[in-house]
Amino acid sequence: MQVHSRYVSVDGIHTHYLEAGDGRPVVLLHSGEFGGCAEISWEFVLPKLAERYHVLAPDWLGFGRTDKVHDFQQGQARRLTHLRRFVDLMCINDAYFVGNSMGGSLFARGLSTEPDGWPIRALALISAGGFSPDNEHRRVLLNYDCTREAMRAIVRAMFFAPRWPADEAYVERRYQMSMLPGAWECTAAVRFKNPQAEQRERFGQPDNTPYGNIKVPALIIAGANDKLRLPGYANELAPKFRNAELHVLENCGHCPNIERADDANRLLLDFFARQDKEVSAT
Repeated sequence: MQVHSRYVSVDGIHTHYLEAGDGRPVVLLHSGEFGGCAEISWEFVLPKLAERYHVLAPDWLGFGRTDKVHDFQQGQARRLTHLRRFVDLMCINDAYFVGNSMGGSLFARGLSTEPDGWPIRALALISAGGFSPDNEHRRVLLNYDCTREAMRAIVRAMFFAPRWPADEAYVERRYQMSMLPGAWECTAAVRFKNPQAEQRERFGQPDNTPYGNIKVPALIIAGANDKLRLPGYANELAPKFRNAELHVLENCGHCPNIERADDANRLLLDFFARQDKEVSAT
């Protein structure tokens, strides 16, 4: 399956996305660590999903190969606005949305406050949503100093199996994405706050997202060995949705879409197929 790397102007923002396949649209939303981008988050998922669906994986505003812009007034809300305009320009009117880590958490928050404002058929969250503790592993992600060893430490924090941080080529790919001009600044800018701001950091704070407002079916995939979450966090998250199913993958860290891609693909395709069947029956 050929994956195309494309660009589109979204309100003047040079926006990069990956695209492959035909059929009902599936929008993939990547994670937000330093060096995070569509091509790394979804390299083992996009080709498989594209065998049945029209898959689009944009780089979030400020990430990957999209323009390095951060809105200090709107903050993360600007990323959602940019995503919504991308969806509009791609003429997407009935899609499945899949988000990993920050990508899923940010989208779920936006969807919960505007449940009728997105052209969504169903939602899949991969290591996304719920409480995010401020622990030693999270600090590794936040305190990136643009060295290869620091990137290796990020990979070590995100994965269960030691082969990922031991893979020099893999660490180098992530490192190179983190070194694109403006990439560090845009990722770090989320934490820049006025000294008088009451809440300085989202991590370690209660997750008050009203997931019950989300009307569409949800699939939650979590790694049983996620160092960036508390054990069993997903068991507390799933019941907050109106209609959610949960799958916890053993021997897996924060990136089931990479570390357990075959299982993640199977779960996603099965979930989408059931939604397709329900649509056909109505």
